[in-house]
Amino acid sequence: MVIFNSIIVRILWHARLSPKNQTMKLNKILPVLAFAALTLLGIYAFKSRENKKSIPENGFALVELFTSEGCSSCPPADELVSRIIKEDKNKAVYVLGYHVDYWNHLGWRDEFSKAEYSERQRKYATYLHADVYTPQIVVNGKREFVGSSENSLRIAIQAGLRQTGIEPVALSDVHFSNSILSLQYQTKNTANRALLIAFVQNNARSNVKSGENGGHVLNHVNIVRYLESIKLNKTNSTENIKLPAGFSTQTWQVIGFVQNIATGEVLSAQRIMN
Repeated sequence: MVIFNSIIVRILWHARLSPKNQTMKLNKILPVLAFAALTLLGIYAFKSRENKKSIPENGFALVELFTSEGCSSCPPADELVSRIIKEDKNKAVYVLGYHVDYWNHLGWRDEFSKAEYSERQRKYATYLHADVYTPQIVVNGKREFVGSSENSLRIAIQAGLRQTGIEPVALSDVHFSNSILSLQYQTKNTANRALLIAFVQNNARSNVKSGENGGHVLNHVNIVRYLESIKLNKTNSTENIKLPAGFSTQTWQVIGFVQNIATGEVLSAQRIMN
C-alpha cells in the first residue's frame, strides 16, 4: 500500500515539474491515476478477504429448522439446509429439523410432527420476542429468521463458528446397546443448564397426498425423531436413554447440545454419533 501511494505521489510530482507538463492534457494523466487507484482497491479487497479467512472458526452453529409437510413455503427451506449440510460437512455445523404439528388440521398430517416441537418453537418465540411461523430457523438459540433466507442463514452460521466463550460438556463412555444409549457427562456449570440429546434421521421422502403440498414428493434431511432433555443438577453423571423406535446407527445420527433454559441460548453442541 505504501509503495503504491509513493507511485501516485511521484506521478503527480512529475506532472508538476516536467516541462512537458505545460502541454500535457489532463485526460492523459487521469488514466494513470485511475489505474493506480484501481490497483490499490484491488489490493485492499484482497487483504480484506485474507483477513476474513484468517478469523478462527472455533465455535459451532446449531441450526434448528421448524418446518411442516403441510406448509407450501417449507420445501425451499428443506432444500436450503440440505445444501448447507453438504457444504459444511467438515465444520461444526449441526442441523436439526423439527416438524411442527399445528399444520396437521389443514388437510395433511405430517408423520414426523410432534406437539413438543411446536412447543419448543413457542418457547423460542418467547425467548426471542418473535412470531411463530414456518419455515423458521433459530441458530444457537440467539437469532431467528425465515427458514428459506440463505443470506441470513450463512451470516448466522459464520457468526456461530467464530464465537468464543464456549461452555463444552465432556461426553464420554458412549455406548449403544440393548436399545439404550449410555453416556457420561462432565461440566463445570450447572446453573439453568440442560443437556439435550437429539436422535436424528438423516433422510426421508414423503408422497404428500393432500394439503398445500398435495401431489408433491418432499425430501427431508436431519429429521429430529426424538429429543431427550436432561437437567444438569450435577457436575457429572451417567445417563441411560432409551433409543427411539426405528433407530439405526447406519441411517441416523445423535447430536448433543447444552442450552441455557432461562434464556434459550445454546452454549455448546457436538455430534455424538454420525
